[in-house]
Amino acid sequence: MDNSQRLERMQQMIQDALNPTQLEVIDDSHKHIGHAGAKEGKGHFTVVIKSEALEGKRMLQQHRMVYEALGDMMETDIHALAIKVIK
Repeated sequence: MDNSQRLERMQQMIQDALNPTQLEVIDDSHKHIGHAGAKEGKGHFTVVIKSEALEGKRMLQQHRMVYEALGDMMETDIHALAIKVIK
């Protein structure tokens, strides 16, 4: 799976699980060429999100909710994920 397909799938999974009012998924993989995760074919991504589902939660809880939304992609497609929650 190429990263454009990953981005689309990630956006859809997060949209379905957390119904964000703002969502941007950014492919940072080009910054990590030669890195262990890149060699394995996995990507580096940043998620910028605003969602009522995340409001009032601690950062760790917010991140876990995003990880849960991405399900098996966290194991199969994503090597590194940065999460920025917009208030």
